[in-house]
Amino acid sequence: MDNSLEIGEKMTHWYVLQTKTGGEEKLVEMIQRMIPGKFYGECFVIYHEQLWRRQQQNFIHVKRAFPGYVFITSREPEALFFCLKKLPAMTKMIADEESFFLSLDLEETEFLQKIMDDRHVIGLSYLETDGNGKILQVSGPLRFCVREMVYCRFGKRYAIVRIKLLGKEKDVLLGIVLKEDIYQEIRYGKIEAPVCFPESLGWTGKIKGRGQDKVEKEKDGF
Repeated sequence: MDNSLEIGEKMTHWYVLQTKTGGEEKLVEMIQRMIPGKFYGECFVIYHEQLWRRQQQNFIHVKRAFPGYVFITSREPEALFFCLKKLPAMTKMIADEESFFLSLDLEETEFLQKIMDDRHVIGLSYLETDGNGKILQVSGPLRFCVREMVYCRFGKRYAIVRIKLLGKEKDVLLGIVLKEDIYQEIRYGKIEAPVCFPESLGWTGKIKGRGQDKVEKEKDGF
């Protein structure tokens, strides 16, 4: 399948650079500093938000959604790959030389674009239940993959979805909030992403406009 997205008369492609976990931001910084901008569009790490409850307070942690993965877009993938291979420091950053530069297909690319915002952050999803574990309504990123949900941990405020990435199935954590959470102040806690976040979050404004899907089918294990 072609993994290209049309931009004007040209095409751009999404790729994954596999690096050592914990070194993702360093790799992005190095590429932005040493690779000419004409060879790539964006280079970024995708993050997700997860709600943590501690001492009767709610905190949002922002963590890497795909540890070890750096995403990069390019219209000149061969030239980009050649530039990356020429960097002496690159050999220390990559996890596996054979799978260092991998292409995403169009379906995978479009899915990631749907669930993340322009900061490359997968925000929290709002779930409404019947009180017995059956999900009645979903809004936020999870609405795009509710049928791929493997299980949901309401107490720990996350759901696991099984998606296709690089042609393989991969379990991904998506953070959730419940009805009782939106009436409480939610503050940001640990943030791995090098982007700015507010000190606290007003959920009434965040949910508005994201759209909601009613869940007609009850999945086993929820």
